[in-house]
Amino acid sequence: MKSQIEDRKPQILEWEVLPPEEKRRRQGLEPLFKWLSLIMDEFIRVPGTKFKFGLDPLIGLLPGLGDTSSALVSAFALIQAARLGVPKILLARMSLNILINELIGIVPVVGDAFSFWFKSNARNYRIIQGHIATPGGVSRRSDWVFVIAVLVLLFGIVCCGLVVSFLLLREIGKLLAGGH
Repeated sequence: MKSQIEDRKPQILEWEVLPPEEKRRRQGLEPLFKWLSLIMDEFIRVPGTKFKFGLDPLIGLLPGLGDTSSALVSAFALIQAARLGVPKILLARMSLNILINELIGIVPVVGDAFSFWFKSNARNYRIIQGHIATPGGVSRRSDWVFVIAVLVLLFGIVCCGLVVSFLLLREIGKLLAGGH
């Protein structure tokens, strides 16, 4: 005769840290960012390789409008994330991914090649996946280090761009004035 203790099967208890409405809200972001990542960054697979790309680098080939259009599509998803309460540090990281893709994408040829590799929407999808998986959504020290490093880098890029533009305009001015 088996005892009652032996007859009982261990029950697995599921602990839900997040309230159900918070959990649904977080999970509602995943399909949007997954779809955006797929269409914009991983829609087409190069035969015989694992390399995938999407519409983002292809749209970026259109001079003037391409990179801006791509950034606007990404920004729409970012607005949705903000509406659904994604922490500001994650929104900052996602914004920087879009900004980096936009800034470097402006440079002809180099920017287009960069867009094939960088895949800002896929990066943002991974950020959303991490947010969904982490109860509480507390920002980590590495989040802040990342944001500060990118801001410093962007500041440096902007400063270098201003210096180069100034020097270029000065030389053009000299040529137009006929002086050396």
